[in-house]
Amino acid sequence: MKVAITGSTGSLGGALITALAGRIDVTRIVALSRDEVKSGDLADRWDKLLPSIRCMLGDVRDQPRLEEVFRGCDAVIHAAALKRISHSVYSPGEMVKTNIQGTINAIQAAAAVGVARVLVVSSDKCAEPVNLYGVTKCAAECYAVQSNSYTWPRGTRVGVVRYGNVLGSRGSVVGVWREQLRRGLPLTITDPAMTRFIITLQQAAAFCLAALEDMEGGEVFVPRLPAARVADLADAVENEWYARRTTKGEPCWSREITGLRPGGEKLHEALLTREEPTRTWWDGGRMVILPSHHSWREDWTVPEGQQVAGPYTSDAPDRWLTVEELIAMLKEVP
Repeated sequence: MKVAITGSTGSLGGALITALAGRIDVTRIVALSRDEVKSGDLADRWDKLLPSIRCMLGDVRDQPRLEEVFRGCDAVIHAAALKRISHSVYSPGEMVKTNIQGTINAIQAAAAVGVARVLVVSSDKCAEPVNLYGVTKCAAECYAVQSNSYTWPRGTRVGVVRYGNVLGSRGSVVGVWREQLRRGLPLTITDPAMTRFIITLQQAAAFCLAALEDMEGGEVFVPRLPAARVADLADAVENEWYARRTTKGEPCWSREITGLRPGGEKLHEALLTREEPTRTWWDGGRMVILPSHHSWREDWTVPEGQQVAGPYTSDAPDRWLTVEELIAMLKEVP
């Protein structure tokens, strides 16, 4: 199997490459990035360890280039995105170009060159969105699902994965807090009441690859994630930080409440909207959202599990992560 990954130099891209590198059925990994420096670093890191990898430059805004890169591939994982909520205040058009048009380009390019499967990586921010990032992800999801109307008859199946905050991903709050602790500053918290779904990079990569294998085309796969209170996550980061300190000094346990970020930020996120449970079923440890409209196939295989009863939000999860559990998870975050 030959797999192409857009956004390959991001945190998820790196985790996907690591996961795919250990599979004997993967004969080629095409790693696409628009960042020359990061792409070069990726090549330096993997070229000798993984001869099957090809690190290529390209932008998801450039469909002809995507067709060149995807040609001969069996699957595409589309992970490229602009994600910073506050940045969308000053660069809204750029987020639209990458997150929406980039997704359209990736799917159309894959279909044009005969790729069998395309998996689009989404976010819990797309469920009942309140910011531009969430809106672009919602639009990308909708396009990905409905694109099966023309790609599926041509042999290209398109599916989506949607999950929560990736612990320790590039630009995440964990990195921000660790830098504040290094400088002896109080931790900045938007709101102590905030909650978020939490998933590790390794879990996210494994979830994507399982969905890529299982999808029939048009589904949105959602993991059954635990949630954390942001205040508990801050406690965990501080405890983990001071537990591994080698220099002496008094711990700083102060907090600075900054308020919700500009651009639109929720106190609580949702993995399922209020409407989606009407067409969502449990499938083991994950939920599968079936499309509301599926002209490309008359019958749909409904998962054997029960239908989901209602929306799934981070302020009412199945399970809360404890500070101790979060500390254990943080030990795996560089």
